[in-house]
Amino acid sequence: MLDLSTLALFATACLVLTATPGPDMLLIASRSISQGRASGFATLAGIQVGTYCHALAAALGLSQLFLAVPIAYDVVRYAGAAYLLYLAWKTFRSTGTALSPTKGLPRHSIATVFRQGLLTNVLNPKMALFVLALFPQFVRPADGAVALQIMALATVLNLIGLVVNGIVIVSVSRLGRMFSGHGRLRRLPQLLLGTVFAGLAVRLAFDGRR
Repeated sequence: MLDLSTLALFATACLVLTATPGPDMLLIASRSISQGRASGFATLAGIQVGTYCHALAAALGLSQLFLAVPIAYDVVRYAGAAYLLYLAWKTFRSTGTALSPTKGLPRHSIATVFRQGLLTNVLNPKMALFVLALFPQFVRPADGAVALQIMALATVLNLIGLVVNGIVIVSVSRLGRMFSGHGRLRRLPQLLLGTVFAGLAVRLAFDGRR
């Protein structure tokens, strides 16, 4: 298995990457503001299960498909962008607010929020390439099964992500409660979430492999 020095170096790299604001943190934060702490953690859980899916794909060599067959990368990329646009459309067209739903706006269940976080991550081929680029640098075939080492690295990444994003969720969820008490601002978290979905869709669709 991985030695402590390798794990420490990988954990440091993960901490720097996770603490740097990015699409996942933005999605988690906006979901926490719009629907509260539980939805924020459900989104995080979905994203982290997606990370395990990408790690497993890398361990099995499936991520190499994106490098060998460019059209496969584009198919997944556009599917992910279309899904995010669909979520943005649903969020914008909802009546009432996510924090104080009216009769016409059902509150999203934790299972639904989890599934959205999972699909958003799984349908992002950039995450697959990220895992494929970073993880092999810390894998040593001589130390044992490569697949187990990759899954162990994914666990380290998720644990650090849980701590960093957990702090974000607890902090920003308080903002949602503040907005819910102001009539003019009640729809602001909902509009923010829809904008995040739309922004992520545009970024995924036009950012290519850069």
